[in-house]
Amino acid sequence: MSSARTSLRRVGLGSALAAAAVLTAAGAASAHVTVHPESYAKGATDGALTFRVPDESDTASTTKVQLFLPTDHPLLGVLVSPHDGWTAKVTDTKLKTPVKTDDGTITDAVSEITWTGGKIGPGQYEDFDVAFGQLPDDTAQLTFKTLQTYSDGKVVRWIEEAAQGDEEPENPAPVLKLTAAGTTSATASQTSAVASKASKASESDSTARGLGVAGLVVGVLGLAAGAFAVVRSRRTQ
Repeated sequence: MSSARTSLRRVGLGSALAAAAVLTAAGAASAHVTVHPESYAKGATDGALTFRVPDESDTASTTKVQLFLPTDHPLLGVLVSPHDGWTAKVTDTKLKTPVKTDDGTITDAVSEITWTGGKIGPGQYEDFDVAFGQLPDDTAQLTFKTLQTYSDGKVVRWIEEAAQGDEEPENPAPVLKLTAAGTTSATASQTSAVASKASKASESDSTARGLGVAGLVVGVLGLAAGAFAVVRSRRTQ
């Protein structure tokens, strides 16, 4: 009888740990604020970026999102897509170094976009779309620091940057990699890439949830197997 109980404990503990590991991985898969696509060609024109904001709280909703755009390597011609339930406030900043373009010299650029009035419930996410006229061609990446405010007053600061080779920080800022000019052949394919990346990210979230459910099922089956072992042992005795 003692042996059967020990087996049950081992089976139950192993199943619980397996389920917890799967659920942890599922939560980590969709925990951070991210930008899609993950990369764009340097100097790309007439494209769009999607910022995905997940709600990590078990009880509070996200009620405010502040996105800070870099001004040392500014995005030109920024436009914000309307989003049901949300109001976007766009803030311009005078550039320290004006940018010369074929249409003239640009002295101002968008430095901040703040969305308010809407709500992202626990376990949900929202996609915020931002169009641009032109990306910079003099840097390898763009960092978009973000502040996420919850209904309970908590503010999560997605502003940390990892040095090359370091592990991902706890609250990483969304980063857009800029590749060599000409990597994407046409504006149409760039726009298509935005939709494709967003779709894949959505599929990834669904997969993560599926893995979480699978982990729970594994735990339940493990406990059931242990219980069967005990009943069988009693009958044998």
